Amino acid sequence: MLDCLAVGIGGFIGSVCRYLVGKIPIKNPAGFPINTFLINIAGAFVIGCLAAAAAKNSDISPRLMLFLKVGLCGGFTTFSTFSLETETLLRSGNVITAAIYIAASVGIGIAAAALPQLFIK
Repeated sequence: MLDCLAVGIGGFIGSVCRYLVGKIPIKNPAGFPINTFLINIAGAFVIGCLAAAAAKNSDISPRLMLFLKVGLCGGFTTFSTFSLETETLLRSGNVITAAIYIAASVGIGIAAAALPQLFIK
């Protein structure tokens, strides 16, 4: 039960942070969903840092990792919004922007998650 509570509190904090970051007005005339993109890349980087730190230090509490990885990062990042924004771009005829969004989100997201492995020893 405490694990569920840790995930729930982390998810609450992450979701509220995502909402607030999503409200930052970023001028984007091309229609690229920059807020969600930045949220997901930041979340990928943070979860990569957490995973690298946990791999190097077995003393980190599993409950703390649940709070941070599943709760906080899971609540902060958003695959569903990414999917909806991509579908909206495609439906409105912005196929090139959608393709760039997909490729950049997946490619840069994976790189952001992997990058900490190179530096956290």
